[in-house]
Amino acid sequence: MGLIILEDILKATGGEILSKGADIFTRVCIDSRKIKHGELFVPLKGRKNDGHEFLLDAIKTGNGAFVSIKPERQITDKTIIFVKDTLKALQDLACFMRLKRNIPVIAITGTNGKTTTKELTAEILGTEYKVLKNEGNLNNHIGLPLSLTNLTQEDEAIVLEMGASGRGDIKQLCKIALPDYGILTNIGYAHISGFGNIETIRSTKLEMLEFVKTVAVNFDDKFMVEGISSSKFNGELIYYSAKEISDVYAKDIKLREKGLNFEMHIKGKESIRIESSISGIFNIYNILAASSIAYKIGIPLKNIQKAVKSFTGVPMRLEYSYIDGVTFIKDMYNANPDSVQGALEELSRTKKKRAIAVLGDMLELGSYAEEAHRNIGRILSKLNIDIFIAVGTLMKTASDEFKGTVYTSDTASEAGKILSKILKEGDSVLIKGSRGMGMEKVMEELCCTV
Repeated sequence: MGLIILEDILKATGGEILSKGADIFTRVCIDSRKIKHGELFVPLKGRKNDGHEFLLDAIKTGNGAFVSIKPERQITDKTIIFVKDTLKALQDLACFMRLKRNIPVIAITGTNGKTTTKELTAEILGTEYKVLKNEGNLNNHIGLPLSLTNLTQEDEAIVLEMGASGRGDIKQLCKIALPDYGILTNIGYAHISGFGNIETIRSTKLEMLEFVKTVAVNFDDKFMVEGISSSKFNGELIYYSAKEISDVYAKDIKLREKGLNFEMHIKGKESIRIESSISGIFNIYNILAASSIAYKIGIPLKNIQKAVKSFTGVPMRLEYSYIDGVTFIKDMYNANPDSVQGALEELSRTKKKRAIAVLGDMLELGSYAEEAHRNIGRILSKLNIDIFIAVGTLMKTASDEFKGTVYTSDTASEAGKILSKILKEGDSVLIKGSRGMGMEKVMEELCCTV
């Protein structure tokens, strides 16, 4: 457990003490319903509520709080720190804590594979170091600094996933975390409604280059490589590839029904056979990305090999399960054109009898949405998918392009009912869609009926 000292809080934020209680806090909490004894409450302003409304409830349990609105009644037994902006104070505290420790910070961004690459990087570094990482998907301007405030004296490395929904987001996160190393996974059309075009997505992801000294880059993403070549980055580039000889590359790739293995080569140095229980060609890229930076930091190849072999994947990301002779591929956390195509290719590759795709709308695609969904329908036909269950208004447009058997539904629950009626032993089923579509409800409905 970390310890956050009042003296450091005041130095980081320039805050004013309104009342004095505890000098030390165990961690930061932004949810008054979850706060525990010893924690510091940070009330944030959301779209519907202002955390200041719950201040008194929070400090009944917690040891203190930031405030940007002075309490109406005097508080005497808890530490209350007045700041101009509570979110900025949280971010400043996170940056201050990071700067107190001279340990490597690795930042990971890109359109697809960020979370899996983050978890793999942390797993590999964990063979030599005690690693702090952002849990789950806490990768934005709130989640990332919140994760950093969990830093302890025992931590020896930091691995941070960075998400973006608009221009400047990666730059803001890098100003907080000040990373030494970076990983760029790929560039695609996710959340394009917040960017306007693919070029802005690329330039936003490449904002990382202003901060890192070394960056691992997917050499097979030529659009991203072109952007880096046009940038003013003069640090160290480590290219990784599953198709060509590069700084770190894969050869003799073997994809199994579940899992994969390949030879990983460090150009001009050494190589080792990598075995993994996670599936999909895209996960080879995630393994190469994590391994590239870990090897640069000094992790031996044998440690990388061991860590990758023990890594079991991330829940709701290409997660396999087997029920009554049916193979389910659950990739329900999120969806964009590239990730859906990759998951469909995996379904087509591993199917034994019928392949069924249950796909929910891909959200936040702006003006590109209709064409992106129609293209998914074409991909379904090209990959010889047998049955398509389209969930949502946008996926119904994809069904217009599909040549096989189609069912349409408005909700994931309805899709689950349809699926339960048509399933046969030996079927392979992919379930995927944007987070807002709640595609996990397909399995919830299904498990009630099979």
